[in-house]
Amino acid sequence: MPELVIILIVLLLIATVVALISQRLRISYVTGLVLAGLPITEVFSRRIGLDPSLVLNLFLPILIFEASINTDISRLRSTFKPIALLAGPGSILSSAIIATLVRFGLGLDWIPALLIGVILANTDTISMIAVFKEVRAPSRLSTIVEGETLFNDAAALISFNLLLVIYATGSLTPVQGIREVIVVTLGGALVGGVLGYLSLPIFVRLNDPLSSLLLTVALALGTFQLGQSLGVSGAVAVVITGLVFGNLGLPRSSSASDRITLLSFWEYAGFSVNTFIFLLIGIEINPLMLWKILPSILFVILAYQLGRIVSVYLLLAGLRWFDRPIPLRWQHVLVLGNIKGSLSMALAVAVPLNLTARDTIIEVVFGAVLFSLVIQGLALPWLVKKLNISHVSELMQEAGQLQIQLIAAKAAQAELGSLLKSGVLTKAVYEELWASYQTKVAESERQLRTLSGQRRSGKLGGDRSGLDAIRRRLFLAEKGAVSDALRKRIVPDDLVQLYIKDLDEKLLALEDD
Repeated sequence: MPELVIILIVLLLIATVVALISQRLRISYVTGLVLAGLPITEVFSRRIGLDPSLVLNLFLPILIFEASINTDISRLRSTFKPIALLAGPGSILSSAIIATLVRFGLGLDWIPALLIGVILANTDTISMIAVFKEVRAPSRLSTIVEGETLFNDAAALISFNLLLVIYATGSLTPVQGIREVIVVTLGGALVGGVLGYLSLPIFVRLNDPLSSLLLTVALALGTFQLGQSLGVSGAVAVVITGLVFGNLGLPRSSSASDRITLLSFWEYAGFSVNTFIFLLIGIEINPLMLWKILPSILFVILAYQLGRIVSVYLLLAGLRWFDRPIPLRWQHVLVLGNIKGSLSMALAVAVPLNLTARDTIIEVVFGAVLFSLVIQGLALPWLVKKLNISHVSELMQEAGQLQIQLIAAKAAQAELGSLLKSGVLTKAVYEELWASYQTKVAESERQLRTLSGQRRSGKLGGDRSGLDAIRRRLFLAEKGAVSDALRKRIVPDDLVQLYIKDLDEKLLALEDD
């Protein structure tokens, strides 16, 4: 135990140094962690390692839950079609291309080749989001990336487990396979939805933020374990639970500070898990071993890149027939953003010991992960800047700052109302503070009206993305309110359909934000 504590302290110090150097060199933090882990492989590899059981049962539920509670369902709904294309058919197509090339290029059997295909069709969430935190990207593009990687993790685990069933049983008909996938997916969604909804009344009654933290930790880890024990997808269950809790539970919190405490805790939990995962990835990889099989690794890298190229460009080319098209420049980012990470390595190590080509799978996957994290991880921010996909003028920058001030002031006023109602504030103090915030609200609204008038007069030129994003959110809010009124039979169906059709036409007329 003392030795493990010392190792933990050393790793934390290394991570701190990496954070400082990464900021100075302006490279991705996770890329820096992997590179830092490579030189100390021989020092730590025999004492610690990337335990697949630890990653799958502890780290993965934490990462998925942290990502899902921060995902807005309304944003997810607006980009559901491209997300579903990439995480569903796109993942299958990419896996098939990789498996076929590996099967005939490296001479492996179908099961090992398919396992490599499934493992390398998965995209790492953390690396992509880390890039978008450093380089501003359009909100629709970042939502597609977050949504795809969120559901892609679940799809990879389902496919991986299905292949292991085929390997164990020796045979599985297509009908049985499809039925198994449907049962596992829908079963996981059902478990996640039930547990998510059951947690809501408990959360509302908990006035202590620390007790709320314990509830969410138990919810994230418990949902995954319950799903796995019932034979359904624990990853899908955690995704749905996080979405339900984040979108229906957190808004019910009576205190803004409690919500901030909860979200800050999960942000720290996700950051800590990512730090250890990517540092352990660097420690786990032996560069000398990979150098010996470099031709095979390069072939596998080519295979997964080709699979991603075909799946992105081919599937998104047909998106224009039933949804807003994805700009070609965005598709370039999605292709290069095909970065591998901790789940790919955990799945590789989790391959059964009695599988003939297990060592080959681990070696080529580790090599592909190292390449993607270092080369693609460093190239992606450069590509996003080079493509200029999110150019913002000075006026739109000012409008964004004013909008933030307006949102913050309105939120403060809402919190003041809550404090007055609870008896914390006297009426006189409430009115004084409310008036000070109202001054900020009025000034922000006045300046925003001025900027909006400049836009209408043509002074903002063609840069409309920021205001179009606001208009899109307002149109979606109108659509949601009218649809809810229709469900309650407050308004007639024929008038609602006409109104919604008009809103849809306005939404399609807006430029991609």
